[in-house]
Amino acid sequence: MLKGKVVVITGASRGIGRAIAEQFAAVGADLHLCARSAGLAGLATALHEAHGVQVAAHVGDVQDTPFLKGVVGACRKSHGRIDVLVNNAGVIQQGLLGMIPMDQTRATFETNILAIVNLTQYAVRLMGPGASIINVASIAGVRGMEGTAAYSASKGAVISFTLAIAKELAGQGIRANVLAPGFIDTDMTRGLTAEWFRKRVESIGMGRIGQPEDVAKVALFLASDLSAYVTGQVIGVDGGMQA
Repeated sequence: MLKGKVVVITGASRGIGRAIAEQFAAVGADLHLCARSAGLAGLATALHEAHGVQVAAHVGDVQDTPFLKGVVGACRKSHGRIDVLVNNAGVIQQGLLGMIPMDQTRATFETNILAIVNLTQYAVRLMGPGASIINVASIAGVRGMEGTAAYSASKGAVISFTLAIAKELAGQGIRANVLAPGFIDTDMTRGLTAEWFRKRVESIGMGRIGQPEDVAKVALFLASDLSAYVTGQVIGVDGGMQA
């Protein structure tokens, strides 16, 4: 479905980002993977050996503008274009209103939205008709979630940004959509308090926590030509969760 497509994925070393990388490699995409983890190179090698696709590993922080420029420059040098951009890197910090340190809020916004704006502005210069931008937000950005006010606000900003650029880029044939996962079984969610984790799982209508692969399958739809007429949409992947 993505044979020959050039894809950039941030936060690709684990969780949802890793599942998307594995899903896309399996259907023929050439990948540029970004993450802070030194283990990213091992994933790149494994995907190349398993599927015969080109996989480049870029280790760095999405808050770092020179790093983002370097990733886009590598895509220009290797392929001359970017067909799919998956802005997945994100952080979550718990904190009730009145208990949220401002430096924590700034760090959340730097990673969850400012880095997305920054990378998208560089990447779109290499995108043309048929290209797809997939921004990973959260059910918290759609409905809000107690105990994560700053995180919810940052993910709401991701949604607004995506809806705006979808309008700007539609005339160029470039699509932009949002994935809004619910409670997904990742290292990030496993790091939350046990009580908060239990309450979230109990609120899921389908009775199970989501898996990264559940999100990756919807990302594949948005990256492929199956969604050629889909833009400016927020697609929940939440199992009927009541946030």
